Amino acid sequence: MKYDIIIIGGGIVGLATALKIKRDSPSLKLAILEKEKSIANHQTGHNSGVIHSGLYYKPGSMKALNCISGYNQMIAFCEEENIPFDLCGKIVVATSKEEIPLLNNLFERGNQNGLENLKKIGKDELKEYEPHVNGLEGIHVPQTGIIDYKVVARKYLEKIKEQGGEIFLGETVKDIAEQNGSCTVITKGNSFQTKLVVNCAGLYSDRVARMTEEKLNLKIIPFRGEYYKIKKEKSHLVKDLIYPVPNPAFPFLGVHFTRMIDGGIEAGPNAVLAFRREGYTKSDIHLGELLESLAWPGFQKVAWKYWQTGFGEMYRSFSKAAFTKALQKLLPEIQKEDLEAGGAGVRAQACDRNGGLIDDFLILEDKFAVNVCNAPSPAATSSLAIGDTVSQIALKRFN
Repeated sequence: MKYDIIIIGGGIVGLATALKIKRDSPSLKLAILEKEKSIANHQTGHNSGVIHSGLYYKPGSMKALNCISGYNQMIAFCEEENIPFDLCGKIVVATSKEEIPLLNNLFERGNQNGLENLKKIGKDELKEYEPHVNGLEGIHVPQTGIIDYKVVARKYLEKIKEQGGEIFLGETVKDIAEQNGSCTVITKGNSFQTKLVVNCAGLYSDRVARMTEEKLNLKIIPFRGEYYKIKKEKSHLVKDLIYPVPNPAFPFLGVHFTRMIDGGIEAGPNAVLAFRREGYTKSDIHLGELLESLAWPGFQKVAWKYWQTGFGEMYRSFSKAAFTKALQKLLPEIQKEDLEAGGAGVRAQACDRNGGLIDDFLILEDKFAVNVCNAPSPAATSSLAIGDTVSQIALKRFN
């Protein structure tokens, strides 16, 4: 089976990349390899479904540029394809005086990133947006919305197939062998010859990258984010989306409240080390993958530097009372008995050897591959823009 481009990974980034390549160069023969029996099974299908506005990201960074462009493309795509979404807006809330300078920095960053109609709001005005919230000051972000990204991913695939792209499910990539100016992607049951590999493997993107680039100086560290659902009789406590001011030292946004597009309210997530790359529960352990994370020098440095924060996140994972207490900073009326078990997601967080949790999107190239090595949130919102970026990189090889 011979192709011009093989994309590894059937999540929303891989699908968006395939869609953009086929739109930009319809004559190229392209296939997607996905190890699961269906698409969008991991990060795409386990997130909270937020359409991010681009508030948080360093101006000029790949995250900022791709999120703003991706946001606009996502809205246009969903309107064109009649995919349900709701631009309900959100508030970011400072609950202490110490958080107010950080909130002001966020406001300035949002303006620098081109967000329109951002609004600083005081204590009384917060109540107009969220009557039950606790806070000293806040920011109202009107562009933020909610959606089901699995629905979006399925529509991407439909469009890819219409343009002649192929997908092979249940194909776990075992190796990539270079030979005679091309390479062969070897799966458990098949082999696929191609001129270029595009690696969008998410939680396994580093492993796939090492199949063509041995000196990769990063590793994917899986962080599980656990959610609770608010019981229906208490769902009136949250109108739309309520976020805390995030800790700028970490690439996580803190526990928050999210109204879902299909109904109900989620509370969370925390951020704890997952005991396997696809470890969605506390009991889901793969000893080899866990030891691989713990042995990585970069993770050891992160754990040593931020052990108190990590211990707090782990404690909240095992203590519903502690999780509730964290939520009460934003919503004092919420009680432990108002929460019931929700889902969980695992974030593919790239960590370099020196202990840096890589904050920006990261795309690396080698002779036969384009590797999307770090694409956590807001990658779903940004997917079409990331697809543009990777398509441009890939198609230079064919020009």
